[in-house]
Amino acid sequence: MKKQVLFIQGGGEGAYAEDEALAVSLQRALGSEYGVIYPHMPNEDDPQYEPWAAQIALEHGALGDGAILVGHSVGGTVLLRYLSEAKIDKPIGGIFVIAAPAWGAEEWQADLPLGVPLFLYHGRDDEIVPYEHLAQLAQKFPQATVRAVEGRGHQFGNDLGMVAENIKGLPGRGGASRKG
Repeated sequence: MKKQVLFIQGGGEGAYAEDEALAVSLQRALGSEYGVIYPHMPNEDDPQYEPWAAQIALEHGALGDGAILVGHSVGGTVLLRYLSEAKIDKPIGGIFVIAAPAWGAEEWQADLPLGVPLFLYHGRDDEIVPYEHLAQLAQKFPQATVRAVEGRGHQFGNDLGMVAENIKGLPGRGGASRKG
């Protein structure tokens, strides 16, 4: 059975089509042992937390134990908030957040599922989400492995090879869940 990777797109008009290149890059870099699931999030041109969190819950619920969760931009922010606030019963293999804004982070809990590796990536030259947001998220989630990258912009040059290598390097496949 393939290892499952749920990729949550960013927000804004045309974001699903634009982020598809990221999902394809991730699948290519991970290879045939992995299957990247790339759902179209609701109202991408005006993303709201509640409908996006509901969609993430639905998608995550359909996955097996130990799935990897990846979010880009607003999708990463919503993913972090959802995982911080929701009751997560299913083990997660890892959380990977790329170029996410820290908007509203001071208002949500920082209670991610125990023992789940968390990686935060951000380009120093991000033209959409200022680089300073990486430091804000890193402060909120001090357990995170932080990766600052050069010359890749907000879309990481449509190359998520670095993320794929970190996913492949995860220890074990058991994942972790949070008590109710």
